[in-house]
Amino acid sequence: MSDTDAGLVRYEEVDEPTARAASRRYWEDASAEYQREHGEFLGDVDFCWSPEGLRESEAGLLGDVAGLRVLEVGCGAAQCARWLATRGAHVLGVDLSAGQLAHGVALGRRAGIEVALAQADATALPIADESVDLACSAFGAVPFVADSGAVMREVARVLRPGGRWVFSTNHPMIWCLPDEPDERGMRVVQSYFDRRAYVERDDDGRPAYVETHRTMGDRVREIVAAGLVLLDVVEPEWPDDNDQVWGQWGPVRGYYLPSTAIFVTAKPR
Repeated sequence: MSDTDAGLVRYEEVDEPTARAASRRYWEDASAEYQREHGEFLGDVDFCWSPEGLRESEAGLLGDVAGLRVLEVGCGAAQCARWLATRGAHVLGVDLSAGQLAHGVALGRRAGIEVALAQADATALPIADESVDLACSAFGAVPFVADSGAVMREVARVLRPGGRWVFSTNHPMIWCLPDEPDERGMRVVQSYFDRRAYVERDDDGRPAYVETHRTMGDRVREIVAAGLVLLDVVEPEWPDDNDQVWGQWGPVRGYYLPSTAIFVTAKPR
């Protein structure tokens, strides 16, 4: 969740077209600032799962990707996709935002590692059935769509049997708490069971930013309903050497509470 005028923030029901339009507008406007603020932390060619700084090189959640066809959902500027390419994967990165993808093209040229990129909606992937060996997403798409179950179904559709789908998103726990990275952020102010979306509206009253919430049980049910098997849930602890504050994430609150959940799933053979 981002900082804004509290008078323009609401919790409300949001449908998929509204969430899609708000996310597209937001990331078109915010992509340059986002990359300036977080680009160094993310790296041009690196796979970072979360603000805790957990890297795939350390976590190994995807396994050996050499020779695999890999889909990155909500790839942003494609830092993860380029890292996967250096490990021998054949990668396609998709994102709703043309602005983020433009940064991906520029960073790819700068790094000398260009990957295939496409503008696409995660709830309606323009990809053939069972054509992908592995799918992943590091805080891409899942927190911002109104129907995250549709994302699970779409990824399950394009995955080949035996393929993995691994994604990170906000830990459901932080939904109840204020957007403060320190001790002030350890107060319950919102019901964990309130599934209404967090919506920021612009001066004209249009939704300008939408973030959605699912409980831990909701996530599991969406995964299972899509025909996937849940293999693991990783809740990264905040490392002692990471003193960076990133929005509501930071070392003070992170010492006590999880901020990220990474779901490791697979499509049955």
